[in-house]
Amino acid sequence: MAKYQINVAHLYGDLMNTYGDYGNIVALGYYAQQLDVALNTTLVSLENDFEENKYDFVLFGGGQDYEEQVVSADLPNKAPAIKRYIEAGGPLLGVCGGFQLLGQYFLLADGSRVEGIHAMDHYTLNQPDDRFIGNIEIKDPTNGDIYHGFENHQGRTFLDDKERPLGQVLKGHGNNGEDGGEGLVYKNVYGTYFHGPIFTRNGNLTLRVLETILKRRYPEVAWADQIAKIEPEYF
Repeated sequence: MAKYQINVAHLYGDLMNTYGDYGNIVALGYYAQQLDVALNTTLVSLENDFEENKYDFVLFGGGQDYEEQVVSADLPNKAPAIKRYIEAGGPLLGVCGGFQLLGQYFLLADGSRVEGIHAMDHYTLNQPDDRFIGNIEIKDPTNGDIYHGFENHQGRTFLDDKERPLGQVLKGHGNNGEDGGEGLVYKNVYGTYFHGPIFTRNGNLTLRVLETILKRRYPEVAWADQIAKIEPEYF
């Protein structure tokens, strides 16, 4: 039995896991185990309630257009609780479609509009004749960290003034191929188009998010000192 426990919600993990986004939870658990912390993961899918006070971390992965439309029909039932979780500083990682659905809307290749939950104000347009595909490298402007990943998306996402990019693109396309940014940071929410998944390839980011989770759950523990002893891994 681990000394500490954190509760993880895998939001629509049976539908929004096209590129193995569950690997982010695996990576988080790998580092948590080194701190004697166990992850308790719950699938929160169609017709399930999302209880914002129950979870310490949320993963909302990506999917294809069909699955995203199915999820978008159910998501309004969970939207108020998800918004409360986000505004209270709840840590969340949204990947690709999950990233898009947290915003205002996104457009499909046929021009139809899929509504997001407006938890944040970014929006996503479409490029019907092209995709952003390939290895990508970005630099976090807040700390100089470099993150590596793989992008594969047709959407072009534009951030609001209250949001900042996760990083500035050094190689690749990023959110929209225009403004030089990739991903999103808002409070303790991270959005990204990185598949691979991002936590497995970038231990520095994983440990930073894990520290945020643990400080909220167990504020009496000196987590920064313990995490500083762990060597982040990169793949």
